[in-house]
Amino acid sequence: MKKSLIAIALAGTFLTACGSSDVNTKVDTVKTAPEAKAELGSFGIDLTARNKAVKPGDDFFMYASGTWYDNFEMPADKTRYGAFNALAERSEVQVKEIIDDIISRDNLNAEEQLIADFYHTYMDTDTINKLGIDPIKPTLSQINAVKNTDDLTAIFGSAWLTGASSPLYGGMWFNRLDPNKYEMSIGAGGLGLPDRSYYLEDSERFVNIRQAYVDHLSQMLAFAGIENGEARAKAILALETKIAEGQWPREKRRNRDLTLNQIQRADLAKEYPNFNWDLYFDQMGYKVPQLNMSQPEPIKAMIELVNQQSLDVWKDYLTVHTISNNADLLSEDIYNANFAFYGKTLNGQEEPRPRWKRAVDEMSGTQSLGFAIGKVYVARYFPESSKAQMAELVENLRTALGQRIDNLDWMSADTKVNARAKLAAFNPKIGYPDVWQEFDGLKLTKNDLMANIHNLRQFFHEDSVAKELQKTDRNRWGMTPQYVNAYYNSSFNEIVFPAAILQPPFFDPNADPAVNYGGIGAVIGHEMGHGFDDQGSKSDANGIQRNWWTDSDRAAFEAKADQLAAQYSQYEPIPDNFVNGRNSLGENIGDVGGLAMAYHAYKLSLNGKEAPVIDGLTGDQRFFLAWAQVWKEKRTEQSMLSQLRAGTHAPGRYRALAPRNHDAWYKAFDVKPGDKLYLPEDERVRIW
Repeated sequence: MKKSLIAIALAGTFLTACGSSDVNTKVDTVKTAPEAKAELGSFGIDLTARNKAVKPGDDFFMYASGTWYDNFEMPADKTRYGAFNALAERSEVQVKEIIDDIISRDNLNAEEQLIADFYHTYMDTDTINKLGIDPIKPTLSQINAVKNTDDLTAIFGSAWLTGASSPLYGGMWFNRLDPNKYEMSIGAGGLGLPDRSYYLEDSERFVNIRQAYVDHLSQMLAFAGIENGEARAKAILALETKIAEGQWPREKRRNRDLTLNQIQRADLAKEYPNFNWDLYFDQMGYKVPQLNMSQPEPIKAMIELVNQQSLDVWKDYLTVHTISNNADLLSEDIYNANFAFYGKTLNGQEEPRPRWKRAVDEMSGTQSLGFAIGKVYVARYFPESSKAQMAELVENLRTALGQRIDNLDWMSADTKVNARAKLAAFNPKIGYPDVWQEFDGLKLTKNDLMANIHNLRQFFHEDSVAKELQKTDRNRWGMTPQYVNAYYNSSFNEIVFPAAILQPPFFDPNADPAVNYGGIGAVIGHEMGHGFDDQGSKSDANGIQRNWWTDSDRAAFEAKADQLAAQYSQYEPIPDNFVNGRNSLGENIGDVGGLAMAYHAYKLSLNGKEAPVIDGLTGDQRFFLAWAQVWKEKRTEQSMLSQLRAGTHAPGRYRALAPRNHDAWYKAFDVKPGDKLYLPEDERVRIW
């Protein structure tokens, strides 16, 4: 479904194999088992998922998870399913239990009352269906009344409240040259399809998608009572095609050197003329003494479109996207029509998600009631012992990466000093915030869903405006505890692991250590590694974007990164549609490096002893199987296409293949020349 949000994705680091992490191939022949029962299998891995008829060296994903993959039927309300989805569903059920408990009680505290009121309003489909499109009519009337580009600019500037789309977007983030300060960043956006390539490629697949998109646009216009829908929809598509032509490709947008372009507010009109910036910012309330123009040429291209394209087409564009972007909050006929395109056509989802799951999703974000729910979630479902064990794992991974940095043969001593300083400064956040979000002053009702949404948007926006000129808040979390994911924030040099991801198959206190190191250990390494990937490595220990490398070291690093980008670009999930190795480079560096770092830490944890054999599997085999099963997933073809074009991560089945860059994997599974995944030693990418 189309939705306006800022997503923070899983991130990672790269580690180079070195002597201290070589596999010792001698193993204990005595079969042992963990003292307590693991959730999956006898030691933490679902061995029934394997397809032992597949050679590990031919397809490690199918070897590790092939039986599951061949027999699993995609739920009708899903477009992909794997380990992340299974945990997300568990979290959804747990959050639903929390909400059910709250709404069953009287004498609620203030935060509980907010939760109860919002959930009641979201689930009141009778009222929502009676209202139809009425909740957004004030915005549609404002759009219909547009008479000039200033009127248009005002609507673009208020999109944060109304849900309208805009070819220019502005949001408060951190000053990359001084992370103790906030700074507004301006960029180019405004597309209704997942990526610019959906507009610009002429293969039959994309031609068909664009025709279906025109039909969708026409249907959205009809909800607003607009006639001659097909012709007007084609004009919207033509406008969005021009927007796409003016945008940078995604791999270019990743380049932090290109996206750091600070400018004083006083110079904005001179450098980016013919746009009423004062009016635009007035809709937001920010003082914005300084900005960062993240995409200079595309921003100028969008300004040109605002001035040159027909106001009538812009009005239709705004009307369509205001309806579509708010469809989740409107009557079921509008929601279902929007789902038919964004859910089914674009992603292959056969049925909408149950409404209670949509309610949980709407409530669980950082810009909603997510931290109010998360506080209860942590108290009920997250043991402090898991936080302590996770903290220990993080320090083990820090030690491993430090040793690996010391042993790098391609990095000079001068650069190693800076790399070590950055590693030492990493700030891990585990489970939940030390300081919880407060909701004082937020007002919600039991009978007006759109009013509640607007009140939430205004509440968080006003908080952002109030803090604009203050010192940045380092207690801030970009995910709520019940969210199954993790992230690295380069401005604060922090790695963040919400409580919900600290469960099997990622982490199980009763699992074999090899499994935890191959699962959550590699995820920790992945997040640490974002500080050392092709973009994160452009910031120093204090989160300041600057070059802390010697020129020769940077060239050596980029040569290795180029090799990895080329490797992943060879994967072809759909005929003629390949993984974008350059756009996914940071994540692929994270996977390959995080795995190497976790393997090193696992070996250190054995204190020179041999790992036992369990169920016929060596410690190394269990380690790599744990990694592969973390990335067990199945996708619809449409979802796969969207991931290839719009996502920064390679699909899970290719993330599972990261071990082919690791010498120990070849020894563990007897991978030989002639096997499909075999890489000669000089083609195995070893960075960190």
